[in-house]
Amino acid sequence: MSSTARKPSVTYKAADEGYFEKRQLKRSAGFWGIWGIGVAAVISGEFSGWNFGTQTAGFGGMAIATLVVIVMYFCLLFSIGEMSAAMPHTGGAYSFARAALGPWGGFVTGLAETIEYVMTTAVVVFFAGQYADGALVAFTGASIPQPLWWAILYLVFLGVNILGAAVGFRLAIIVSVLSLAILAVFVVVAFATGSFSTDKLFDVVPTAGNSTFLPSGALPILFVLPFAMWFFLGIEELPLAAEETHEPQKVIPKAGFWGLVTLLIAAVVIFIVNTGVLGAKATQASLQPLLDGFDAMVPPQLAGVLALFALIGLLASLQGIMYAYGRNMYSLSRAGYYPQVLSLTGRRQTPWLALIVGAVIGYLALVLVQVTGDPATSVAGAVVLNIAVWGAVLSYMLQMISFVVLRRRFPNAARPYTSPTGVPGAVIAGVIALAIFIGFFLTGITAYLIAIAAIAVVYVIGLVLFALVGRHNLVLSPEEEYAMSGGLHRDPEVETYDGRIPTA
Repeated sequence: MSSTARKPSVTYKAADEGYFEKRQLKRSAGFWGIWGIGVAAVISGEFSGWNFGTQTAGFGGMAIATLVVIVMYFCLLFSIGEMSAAMPHTGGAYSFARAALGPWGGFVTGLAETIEYVMTTAVVVFFAGQYADGALVAFTGASIPQPLWWAILYLVFLGVNILGAAVGFRLAIIVSVLSLAILAVFVVVAFATGSFSTDKLFDVVPTAGNSTFLPSGALPILFVLPFAMWFFLGIEELPLAAEETHEPQKVIPKAGFWGLVTLLIAAVVIFIVNTGVLGAKATQASLQPLLDGFDAMVPPQLAGVLALFALIGLLASLQGIMYAYGRNMYSLSRAGYYPQVLSLTGRRQTPWLALIVGAVIGYLALVLVQVTGDPATSVAGAVVLNIAVWGAVLSYMLQMISFVVLRRRFPNAARPYTSPTGVPGAVIAGVIALAIFIGFFLTGITAYLIAIAAIAVVYVIGLVLFALVGRHNLVLSPEEEYAMSGGLHRDPEVETYDGRIPTA
């Protein structure tokens, strides 16, 4: 390392010659590629996961929770769109918080996003294993252990992601369209067979003094917000694709908005129709609500085919969300917050080692939950889901704080796109995220509290390692130079990153 600049509590170093050449990404996506990777990352939320909230809060409570979450995500996406257009590099949430809150804020936010995406991938693998084994049983009568399914799924999609971003973007478009088509088929079959009934939406027996619309009162709405998030969680990953996107300042905000609209339509329709086929009580208890809904409507001979169809949505999300944790870990590693070896991209120009490390962590987390919980129930999937949501809402709060701070601290920074909801929208999204965060501690569910405690331990370890090692080895990556220049050193393709820190 050559030129060194001292800053309070941290040390930044210019990169060695060839450092960034070994860490290159390739621009290969336009609007549809980014729309596809965003929809793909989320679409499994329409297949599994959301349903855990229906029995607790009833259909009405879950519907209200979903409306609240929809407001949060639109405000969030508008704010993130503005920041991503201003910072067209891969850092995403870490980058926004680094510019607004300093290196420690960048690290805390980046680690939250790592937890979100690594654990979201694990949740998708968990549910995909259920669907895949259902298909295998239907076709052959045989079954294989879930940990083996998890290993197979991780290995296959590691291979896909390591092949290159261009392959991943094309695959994301294909599986997103197929997944939406499968959801549409479900709706058509539900009405064509007369299986849908509005009475089933309200089949949870209310407690004393409450109605079938809110069978346990209003408080459970707060508790099921994490499950309502599952309809949309992951769409905020799009800024991580900035260095692999043509005209990211235009494409990412536009693709984020239309991706969210697509998911909104799919979420509302499948929430109503799937619950109206199975019933709110049965929906909550299902590990595979879409497949169970198909099973209730069609002859058993089609069960295997339908399981394969349903599996497509989960595989779509596995592709999209694995992409996200790879780029998140890549950007933090390139800047020195994580071990720098994780940002090596190799001949395929993909962060192959970051992808592998994230897969190993996710797999071990699933095995740990399997060993300590009851694999015959939905608890394992719900626990891992809540770990992912916990990381997400922490990241959301910090990003919305960053948005407000950047509006004040970097008034002269270029903003090719501005949020239509501005600072009030960021505050609304941040407050809703805070409510969800607090709701975790009020559930009283021991398994969830243990999971949160485990994440707290991860944070303590991470902060200690950053204090002892990481903060002394930071690199002047695009995200760092943007922050240190007051937002004037913006675009990796326009400015040269040579270690000389421009003054604001």
